[in-house]
Amino acid sequence: MPSSLKTTVQFFALRSLVRGYALIGDPYAGVMASPPDRDPYSMYEKVRAKGDMVRSKMGAYVTPSRALCDSVLRDPRFVTATFDEASMIPITLVKDGEKIVNPVQDSFLMKNPPDHTRLRKLVQPFFTPRALKDRTASIQKIVTSYLDRLDDRFDVVAEFASQVPIQVIADLLGVPDDDKALFARWGSSLAETLDGVWSHKQLKNLHATIVEYNDFIDGLMDERRRDPKDDIVSHLVTQHEDLSREDLVATTGLLLFAGFETTVNLISNGVLKAFENPHTVAPLAQSPEYAEGFVEEVLRLDPPVQYTIRWPKERLELAGVSLPKGMPVMLLLAAANRDPRVFSDPLKFDPTRSNAREHLAFSAGIHYCIGAGLSRIEGAVALHELFKRFPNLAQDGPMARRRSKLIRGALRLPVRANEPKRSLAVKST
Repeated sequence: MPSSLKTTVQFFALRSLVRGYALIGDPYAGVMASPPDRDPYSMYEKVRAKGDMVRSKMGAYVTPSRALCDSVLRDPRFVTATFDEASMIPITLVKDGEKIVNPVQDSFLMKNPPDHTRLRKLVQPFFTPRALKDRTASIQKIVTSYLDRLDDRFDVVAEFASQVPIQVIADLLGVPDDDKALFARWGSSLAETLDGVWSHKQLKNLHATIVEYNDFIDGLMDERRRDPKDDIVSHLVTQHEDLSREDLVATTGLLLFAGFETTVNLISNGVLKAFENPHTVAPLAQSPEYAEGFVEEVLRLDPPVQYTIRWPKERLELAGVSLPKGMPVMLLLAAANRDPRVFSDPLKFDPTRSNAREHLAFSAGIHYCIGAGLSRIEGAVALHELFKRFPNLAQDGPMARRRSKLIRGALRLPVRANEPKRSLAVKST
């Protein structure tokens, strides 16, 4: 790990710099310095008021435009980069002198062609429409089984919204039930650092999490080599023996974390939207088709992933702005999903909206989320069945949000099942 004193000084200096720029209204710094529990959407609208391409004093541009975000995501002249580049402190995690594989940062999510294409192709067959159709019945059973365990009062995140996607992805990867409880803890630790590591404490927690994950996945891969099953890990270790250990660990890890983190927050954000819009609860509970539209509108209006960053690999022009090679462009996906030039009455939550699927919650282009279809199915089934089982579900205490600016969702959301429906249970954001 980096020198403790040197790294602590770097983190302190960076926090001070970002907060200083945020105080004077800098758009990039404003996003990076925003407290995770604060509504970010008013800030995004302030950026939109300044134009489609807003310059940051921190050497970057920010865009809230749906058209520009979509264009950049599909443009091969723009490339992805690692999260530590977003926070501007290069970080390499090591154990016993060797690099530890980061299951997100070292995965194909953060790679560019040809490595991205090669690795994504290995797991694509598990996420085709046909493959997902075959899994729908099992998702329904998983949702029902967790609903059967709920009492009158429960935490909808810890006891339902996280449990369903964790079980789904554990089955897909072939992870034993006894081990899946680790996922939620690992996911929370990683989610807090996806928008950059900003303190020495975060760095220590990240290091501990990734060491534990590496040890776990090494053991799982060894077991599947000896005794293959019908799952993704067995497929990777037996059918692609030429893959490096780093690619195996990172690819499996990306599917594990991305496979449930997005969906956990989709479900919790959906519950909040139902509380804010009580007129949607009855049709949500009655109609699976309405539930599908409901999920799209949640993804549009309050997406789990708020933004992403791209770098031009050559000098180019974007919307009349000359971008030098390596100039970061922050794509405010959550703001793009509220672009009034694309979505009429964009702040209105409307599950019947005809063009809701034009949102960018799952990105676009070659990095379009490989698990988008799976997440949609899980979200629609989970929300439909939850409110079908508990039509009077209501919030039963203060909500706590995740400690991340990039990942938006509830960390805790206490509810009770038998209380009369309220007209408004949470403040709309």
